[in-house]
Amino acid sequence: MHEMAITRSVIDAVCEHAAGRRVYSVTVEVGALCAIVPEAMRFCFEVAAEDTVAEEADLILVEVPGVAACRACGAEFRLADPILLCSCGSADVEIRSGRELRIRSMEVSEACAQPAGAATTPLR
Repeated sequence: MHEMAITRSVIDAVCEHAAGRRVYSVTVEVGALCAIVPEAMRFCFEVAAEDTVAEEADLILVEVPGVAACRACGAEFRLADPILLCSCGSADVEIRSGRELRIRSMEVSEACAQPAGAATTPLR
């Protein structure tokens, strides 16, 4: 089950960025072509988060559809699986989305520090 290794990496990154603050939720974008089973990842998240600042945090998974473009006919189409074949019969396609796996956001007990170089708006 590769979901456990992936989820442990997510938990490690979340805990590092939380810097000791309690984590309430984590939103992760998962591409449809990543071969990740959402329910397996949710289970792994619960197990991997035990005894960390992310224990009992909600995992929100946002699926990114697989999209490809055919170099032969120019059509753009959705991919439900990693079979890269255009309806015109060409296998010469470019994947445009669906391989993403990224942490989009996390909610913690206090405001997180902004990354270096991030634009900030003064509070009024």
